[in-house]
Amino acid sequence: MKLHIRHVTHYKFDTPVKRLIQSHRLTPADHEGQKVLEWSVSCEGAIRGSSFLSGAGDYTETVCVQGPAEDIEIVVEGTVETQDCAGVLRGHREKVLPSAYLRPTQQTQPDAAIRSLAETAVEGLDVSAGLDRAHALAAAVNDAIAYVSGETEPATTAAEALAGGKGVCQDHTHVLMSAARWVDMPARYVTGYLYSDANGQAHGESHAWAELYVDGLGWVGFDAANRCCPNDLYVRLGSGLDAQDAAPIRGLIEGQATEDLTAKVVVTDVAQQQ
Repeated sequence: MKLHIRHVTHYKFDTPVKRLIQSHRLTPADHEGQKVLEWSVSCEGAIRGSSFLSGAGDYTETVCVQGPAEDIEIVVEGTVETQDCAGVLRGHREKVLPSAYLRPTQQTQPDAAIRSLAETAVEGLDVSAGLDRAHALAAAVNDAIAYVSGETEPATTAAEALAGGKGVCQDHTHVLMSAARWVDMPARYVTGYLYSDANGQAHGESHAWAELYVDGLGWVGFDAANRCCPNDLYVRLGSGLDAQDAAPIRGLIEGQATEDLTAKVVVTDVAQQQ
């Protein structure tokens, strides 16, 4: 299918900032499951710096906004043709070894509860049955954490989310990654867009899911929040060791200011608009 995405991010500062520098990972890469037909990233008044394809296969660009600036708006818009590859990431150019994604981060450090969840989920499954083990881990996370907005914060750790039993896609993804790494399966955090969730409801935010490395298949996506593997309803942006590492926008400001961030995502099926 062809999906059109419009993603607007707005930063407002209580005091004008002297300068703002950001790193953008806002352009999806082509692979077997998606082909970018058109895409643009705009930020009024920004000076575009270097751009490159990272070792993980993500397009990255640096931008700078010279102040004084009270607010900035980043508009992402484009169309991507997608197809269902059963979650398997094929044809994606990258150089980072899967083993690099075995190390935990502060947000994905497993505690006793996560270790127990992981060991119980894969109990009785042979190590060679990598895909079965990955599905079992994703199902266990979905069973353990109810999808409820407003119960967690961006800084919530995997251990805290599991203990609370409620969370959003970031929390499901962190817990799944933490559990997978504990049983020696490389796992990474993926950011992107979702046309509709498991209930067929339009998704008005950016989305996140995990990719687990399965011997013989490579990287396979698992959306534990929706209890499925990514299909043609998904557009993949980039990846990292956790939500912070994979963030589509990261930046620094010069000056003392508090920011107010709002974001809106609209994903539409091009065929339904014609």
